Amino acid sequence: MRVVSICPSNTEIVEYLGKTDELVGRDNFSDWPVEVLDLPKVGPDLSINMDKVEALNPDIVLASLSVPGMEKNIEALDEKGLPYIILNPNSLAEIADDIEKVGEVLGDKQLGLDKAKSFRDELTGYRQQADMRENKPSLYWEWWPKPVFTPGSVNWLTEISNLAGARNIFDTEDVASVKTDWKDVYQRDPDHICMVWVGVKESKMKPELVMKRPGWHEMKAIQQEKIHVLEESLYCRPSPRLLEGLRKLVSILESSP
Repeated sequence: MRVVSICPSNTEIVEYLGKTDELVGRDNFSDWPVEVLDLPKVGPDLSINMDKVEALNPDIVLASLSVPGMEKNIEALDEKGLPYIILNPNSLAEIADDIEKVGEVLGDKQLGLDKAKSFRDELTGYRQQADMRENKPSLYWEWWPKPVFTPGSVNWLTEISNLAGARNIFDTEDVASVKTDWKDVYQRDPDHICMVWVGVKESKMKPELVMKRPGWHEMKAIQQEKIHVLEESLYCRPSPRLLEGLRKLVSILESSP
């Protein structure tokens, strides 16, 4: 089967299924696993070049609505008459469902069921460990510094926080994404600051700039040097790689006094 993925998280689901050999094209931001880097690129995920997609003669295009603005990709797919499915998960349960969905559309329904079960089983193991944890540190996830964007309760990072035996300080907000400000974060005074700036490499994120924000030197996380620069690819994409991010977060929290 000839498969084109136009979103990084979709590409990573294909990898989780062990089906990367069926990919014939990818969006510019799909950077994992390394073997996909040699595939033809069809443009950035918010402005896919559908002529390039069409030229690859795909049997199926794995589209997404995970980022505002991707709607125009769907419109272009319709205009071209190309076959596609849309993935748009906001929760870990929906990611598991999408693993099943992609497995079926790639012609191996049982593989999709089996891999989704493995995904769910690993989450269950972490959930059981988290339930036994008495002290649950608070986490602030920073998607963007100014204006501040951070995940609310309707997002997988709140689930990841809980599974790691912690809690997202913005789980009080019943939305997927919260727009707020530095003062609000300061008042919530998290135990840990997790920097996962969307689209920014870790080398470009500077914790020292965070420390200089007004009043932030008084926050527990900064006084105790608990600012973590984390890979946005492990936390900001709704894919099975969130398991790798979860493992890393658990390790960080267990090593913190």
